[in-house]
Amino acid sequence: MRYSEGSWLELVVGCMFSGKSEELIRRVKRATIAKQKVMVFKPAIDNRYDETKVVAHNGSAVHCIPVDDAEQILFHVDDACDVVAIDEVQFFSDGIIDICKSLVEQGKRVIAAGLDQDFRGEPFGPVPQLLALADEVTKLNAICVVCGRPASRTQRIINGEPASYHDPIILIGATEHYEARCNRCHSVPGRP
Repeated sequence: MRYSEGSWLELVVGCMFSGKSEELIRRVKRATIAKQKVMVFKPAIDNRYDETKVVAHNGSAVHCIPVDDAEQILFHVDDACDVVAIDEVQFFSDGIIDICKSLVEQGKRVIAAGLDQDFRGEPFGPVPQLLALADEVTKLNAICVVCGRPASRTQRIINGEPASYHDPIILIGATEHYEARCNRCHSVPGRP
């Protein structure tokens, strides 16, 4: 299959509060200004701020289509679509990898944003494989709430304490459950 000039995979990754969704929204708005047809998706389980918008922690937002699984994205994207943006990509199954590859093969610019590590500090879902396939990678850091250094980890907090390694991987939330931490201040009790 021949790739068109504008077809590639961009990945925006980092910890929580690093500006991933904000960067995805910025790129979507620029593509819209360039008169490109853009379609934005997110997993339906991410309903923190709005069910039909990708919303950054700073309040910026863009309308999206919530989907229950990655395969639904292909049902919505048509030939006229130039750019496909996918937020919270870590919540999708590994099927998102083939979906992204298929969209690029169809000549789409694909922008995916998500956590590269879970709260344990381990690779999150399909993101490591997407990192390997991406044509462009942007890794963002936040600021560690403990020491002020650049933060690359997401600290889950339960009842004021770091969550146990054995807690479930997925817990939808924002500042009520998570903090940005550097690698020195990140703590995971019970880590093997």
